[in-house]
Amino acid sequence: MAARIEDYALIGDCETAALVSHDGSIDWLCWPTFSSEACFAALLGTEQNGYWKIAPTDGKWKTTRRYRDRTLILETTFESAQGAFRLIDFMPVPQRNSHIVRIVEGLRGKVPVRMELVLRFDYGHIVPWVTHLKDGVRAIAGPNLAVLHCSVPTRGENLKTIADFTVTRGKHVRFSLAYGSSHKENPRRIDPERALLDCEKRWKRWSGRLKYKGKYREAVARSLMTLRALIYRPTGGMVAAVTTSLPESVGGVRNWDYRFCWLRDSTFTLLALANGGYFDEAAAWQKWLLRALAGSPEQLQIMYGLQGERQLIEWEVEWLRGFRNSRPVRIGNAAAGQLQLDIYGEVVDCFFHAQRAMGGHTEDEFRILHLLLEHLESIWHNPDEGIWETRGAPQQFTYSKMMAWVAFDRAVLLAEQLHFDAPLKKWKRIRDTIHKQICARAFDKKKNAFVQAYGSSELDASLLLMPVVGFLPGADPRVKGTVEAIERELMPRGLVMRYNTAEVKDGLPAGEGVFLACSFWMVSALKAIGRRRDARRLFERLLKLRNDIGLLSEEYDVRRKRLIGNFPQAFSHIALVNAAFDLESKPGTPSRSHRNPHARRGK
Repeated sequence: MAARIEDYALIGDCETAALVSHDGSIDWLCWPTFSSEACFAALLGTEQNGYWKIAPTDGKWKTTRRYRDRTLILETTFESAQGAFRLIDFMPVPQRNSHIVRIVEGLRGKVPVRMELVLRFDYGHIVPWVTHLKDGVRAIAGPNLAVLHCSVPTRGENLKTIADFTVTRGKHVRFSLAYGSSHKENPRRIDPERALLDCEKRWKRWSGRLKYKGKYREAVARSLMTLRALIYRPTGGMVAAVTTSLPESVGGVRNWDYRFCWLRDSTFTLLALANGGYFDEAAAWQKWLLRALAGSPEQLQIMYGLQGERQLIEWEVEWLRGFRNSRPVRIGNAAAGQLQLDIYGEVVDCFFHAQRAMGGHTEDEFRILHLLLEHLESIWHNPDEGIWETRGAPQQFTYSKMMAWVAFDRAVLLAEQLHFDAPLKKWKRIRDTIHKQICARAFDKKKNAFVQAYGSSELDASLLLMPVVGFLPGADPRVKGTVEAIERELMPRGLVMRYNTAEVKDGLPAGEGVFLACSFWMVSALKAIGRRRDARRLFERLLKLRNDIGLLSEEYDVRRKRLIGNFPQAFSHIALVNAAFDLESKPGTPSRSHRNPHARRGK
């Protein structure tokens, strides 16, 4: 089994996803949705918990892999002196059920190959009842059903389903695994070759809509394709990652379930999709957001399930040892109940940029924002848990206050542009009050920088977004001082940490990697303060941190030179896309990805 997060590739059908190792093993799969407990592989590289591997049976093999051009179809080639074959992995866009298709294609020589399928449901806990079919097996455990069809004979051995076969040049061996409900009929069998042609056609048609023509087209296209795979097609919601509990520090306890939709991602997501020309997906995300916001403003959560679920109870899976013994393994996320003031700014900012990109906001939709602002008016001055969802005591986080400012600022702009009825004088007064308070209480003159929280001396990478959201222009010396201070204190080996976990009391043991989205934010911040060459240099260094097929996790371990954290991480890929668009703009002008509506006014 693979021992590194970067060894994995993503395949998906926009309803669920799987991670495929470079050695031909699928080690993570959630069915029937990204967050389902029916996943048959519990955590990466833990053989006893379930996997599906297709690989040569003997000899020393070299593997290479790639995605087919402009698709999410993965091709892994196994080569040795005795022969070679190609393993093609993909998930067809589903009609009724999700399928994984695996096709073994002989390239040269005569190669012995083994297929091993170990099905384990409920996070690796449940061994299903397996019965043989004419061309495969049928596995049932409680409500869960999986059906394997294959073009070679299988046998049972030690609670595994095994097939041994030989491939020669031009020979194809086909496998398809489908998920269904145990009380219903078996999922309809598909034709793997026809499904492959259809899948390739669909992805190429989608990729062909990309509007970005700049220097970093390949990276932008792959990141947007990854984001599309993380969008749950039935609802338009986007999961932050397809995994849970991949650690921020190997062996540590900063292990979280990211298979949910964060409101914080709203503006970043919409900009990345709209800038790329994917307005249908941007509109679907906006509609998901509207549904999630429905209800009392006091009950607003920072994250929801893919269908807008609110109950995201966190619990620990005691029978799993975690990725490289990183415990606990968590399901659900207790941060859903935290107060994080910045999400109000993200939501209103998302509506503002959606209006600019697509238009069409109604007065009823604006009424939802109006109610949110009425609630924010009474709570913006309170301490909260902040953007990084700390599990220590609430604080007066600077970024939270700044995004509260964004909420009132964008609401004013929307009301003025759309001529909707709104208490503009009051909103402007609150906006200006917050701005003055931040400048007075969050700026440390000794550091010549804005700090993480009122009264703190610690820095925070989220404040790199000050010029991006228009709180202060890049030309302001306080912004320049903040960027330079973060360079000095939060950039070990040239990459950006969120904050110093060794110094900040956040309720958890110290230690994590650098946060990749923050490093992409630094790209935009450097450009904003006039250091365009440094911005481009950092961006190109970040591109080299992607794995061999262009994927990023949440963080990077600069000491071990490894990707860490949940994978693939939407926030990292969103930040990559928006930074690439930002770099395309001419000096002194806002880019299409820029969140600052005041850039042209020089506010």
